[in-house]
Amino acid sequence: MPKDPRPNILWYCTDQQRHDTIRRLGNEHINTPVLDSLTETGTAFTRAYTQSTICTPSRASFLTGRYPATHHVHRNGNAYFPDTETLVTKLLADAGYDCGLIGKLHLSSAAHRLEKRPAADGYRFFQWSHHPNPDYPEGHDYADWLAHEKGVDPVSLYGGLQENIGPGVPAELHQTTWCSEMAIRFIREEREGPWLLSVNPFDPHPPFDPPQEYLDRYNPEELPYPLFQESDLEHQKHFCAIDQQTRHAQNPYQPANTEPNSEVTRGDMGSVPPAAYDARMVKACYYAMIEQIDEQLGRIISVLKETGQYENTIIVFTSDHGELLGDHGLIYKGCRFYEGLTHVPLIISWPAAVTADVTSHALVELVDLAPTLLEAAGETMPAYMQGTSLLPLLQGTADRDHHKDSVVSEYHGAVGGPAMPDQTHGFMYFDGRYKVCIYEGHDVGEIYDLNADPGEFCNLWFAPDHSELKADLLWRAAQRYLATSGPGVERIGRY
Repeated sequence: MPKDPRPNILWYCTDQQRHDTIRRLGNEHINTPVLDSLTETGTAFTRAYTQSTICTPSRASFLTGRYPATHHVHRNGNAYFPDTETLVTKLLADAGYDCGLIGKLHLSSAAHRLEKRPAADGYRFFQWSHHPNPDYPEGHDYADWLAHEKGVDPVSLYGGLQENIGPGVPAELHQTTWCSEMAIRFIREEREGPWLLSVNPFDPHPPFDPPQEYLDRYNPEELPYPLFQESDLEHQKHFCAIDQQTRHAQNPYQPANTEPNSEVTRGDMGSVPPAAYDARMVKACYYAMIEQIDEQLGRIISVLKETGQYENTIIVFTSDHGELLGDHGLIYKGCRFYEGLTHVPLIISWPAAVTADVTSHALVELVDLAPTLLEAAGETMPAYMQGTSLLPLLQGTADRDHHKDSVVSEYHGAVGGPAMPDQTHGFMYFDGRYKVCIYEGHDVGEIYDLNADPGEFCNLWFAPDHSELKADLLWRAAQRYLATSGPGVERIGRY
């Protein structure tokens, strides 16, 4: 029997990684040799955008190929993932793919610290781990690995970490390392048909705590400050009622009192930012986390090559959303649509079938990934999917610098808790030059001309000489938002 010619799929999705964190794509301050090599063997999309700036709605979008306005999985902490939605992994499993997941799924709340899987997710191999924490019970696969294979008590390992920013657990015990260990086991399994493996490490999501050996590679004093102008302090006051994990902007150039906040537990450090921080130290930790990811991804790719599977494996590298990282005086995430949050890395490599060393400046969205993988696997995209396959761009049969006229991102009460009282609804429309951001129930909005103002400092929303532009952008944004709502149940009658 001939070997199944369909490609394997390695889908590596980090958590909260900005677009500007790859050396070969312009960041000379970070070391990412493995990601650099992926851009040489495939296509780097320099203008890829997430459908939400929060984990769960973003992941629901790229796993279903549908926009948030259609799948309605709007919030972190959902009680369940609706069984009316179908993951692309289920479609591929039904088509004969052996599907596995390692790390985060994050489509619903982790009740009692363990997330309930969707009824039909398609995953045969399932090694689940949300954010590393000192109090996970049996069944959290990373914690079980620490306890049963490494002989380390996860409560003791993580219980001593008291700061949002600074060195974390050793590299050999790190969750990112565990992800690679589990991925290598999956890839080495004997099987007849193709496979899909979703690898979802928690990093570089905060707390910003890389292993010391990676942090030692970065000198904070040699890193640039975040994007910031004094006007940001006043500007952000107009938006402080709109939900955001950082409620008040601070000047990253001014020394800060960085004493640890003992009132915030380890489990909350990923969503409650420190009251004060050294912005360049944050960046050093963040870059160190990404460099560890880069090295661990390299381990997986080495095994693909060793086992003869590399040439016919599609490697997708992306992230669910970005991180503000001090830009405009803010860190972490929330209902903001700055480039640091909405613009994500996306590299796709498939040595056997796509052109190498291509940089595409087309506007693309994460919702396009599910259709891309289905087409690459020879499967028909269901009518209910809303994304558009990127395969023609990858194979050079379409204009590599044009895919869509605009991209969108949205936020619908996505993060709860007392720090998020407004439960904001927000929407972003971006046509490659102009970005407009609208917030329901608020009399403020944003318009940026990224050609003239790439740092997004000059808000044109209230500028009298841009009133016609504002009206036109709002009309186009409304049209695009309406188009993200799916048709619903299939029509079988005439009327």
